[in-house]
Amino acid sequence: MPVKIRLQRHGKKGKPFYWIVAADSRSKRDGKFLEKIGTYNPNTNPASIDLSVDDAVRWLHNGAQPTDTARAILSYKGVLMKKHLLDGVKKGAFDEAEAEKRFVAWVEDKEAKVQAKRDGLSKAEADERAKALAAEKEVNEARAKALQPEAEEEVTPETPEAIDASAEVEAVEQAPEVPEEAPAAEEMKDEASEEEASKE
Repeated sequence: MPVKIRLQRHGKKGKPFYWIVAADSRSKRDGKFLEKIGTYNPNTNPASIDLSVDDAVRWLHNGAQPTDTARAILSYKGVLMKKHLLDGVKKGAFDEAEAEKRFVAWVEDKEAKVQAKRDGLSKAEADERAKALAAEKEVNEARAKALQPEAEEEVTPETPEAIDASAEVEAVEQAPEVPEEAPAAEEMKDEASEEEASKE
């Protein structure tokens, strides 16, 4: 029975999520499988891969053939490297401890590269946010300036003469007003006295 290591699609429309499975090559893409050996999520950056390295190596030693995408994933996670090292142990090139040591060194180097990529992406995202914030501040400052009056009247310092003149104006404004009816009342008294005099 020809066995393939391939991707089985899950997830929703536009957001794929894959299982990495060992399956009969004659079965449907999303049909029955022999063993699930990992998952692959391309929606994150970088893509997140959870893979059982030992199970994948066991299937490769048993003759399973990976598809092109599965081969790239296996290579990325070091499965092909481990298979190569175990083949070297079988041939007697080095012992199993040396193979494990080389594999651990390779994995650490790979993790350092992936972490560097993550750090670069997070730094680029932080820089982008800072630029957006600075642009927004500039726009807000421009709006605030547009809402303020364009030219405010300048206040000149007052001289002593101006202070005296303003005090006189205030004094005149505060003086009590003379009622206009008072002269009219006096005229009426004068007319009444003239009439009395004419009667006598």
